[in-house]
Amino acid sequence: MLSFAILMKHSSTISFYTLGCKLNFSETSGIARLFEESGYARVDFKEGADIVVINTCSVTEQADKKCRQIVKQARNLSADSFIAIIGCYAQLKPNEIASIQGVNIVLGAQEKFNLLQHVQDWEQENYSNKVVASEIKYVKDFVPSYSLGDRTRSFLKVQDGCDYFCSFCTIPLARGLSLIHI
Repeated sequence: MLSFAILMKHSSTISFYTLGCKLNFSETSGIARLFEESGYARVDFKEGADIVVINTCSVTEQADKKCRQIVKQARNLSADSFIAIIGCYAQLKPNEIASIQGVNIVLGAQEKFNLLQHVQDWEQENYSNKVVASEIKYVKDFVPSYSLGDRTRSFLKVQDGCDYFCSFCTIPLARGLSLIHI
């Protein structure tokens, strides 16, 4: 019981910056709720935070460039913040992201929903430049999510991935084959 009380008195602040699609907004909202339920205080990205989570897109080169800009902006807002990168760009180019100055951890598709545990591990170990990304073919679990209170409309995740490999699209490479929650 004592450890639960200590956990709920957590004093770290956390902010989220989401790039890309409605699915990313849905997942960010779900991940944010996990942190809030564990006692982290969610603040607006522009306020600076102890922990910054950037949920990335990788549909265009602009999305990749935007991620790098947001990392720099997060560092300017709070030089000592822990920066975690998740999302499609993190799955497709984890080592490229890890080489961005200021990034502490990069989590691929299989690990992004374990972010809370990785942050708690970091708070004890204080590591940097950790990359946890497996090949997309090993992602087999559907993790349901929905947005709540973050935007005017709520988004409900009903599918992850895609079975079609269109020449212009990175979704099957970043999210894997179609996983549907019925």
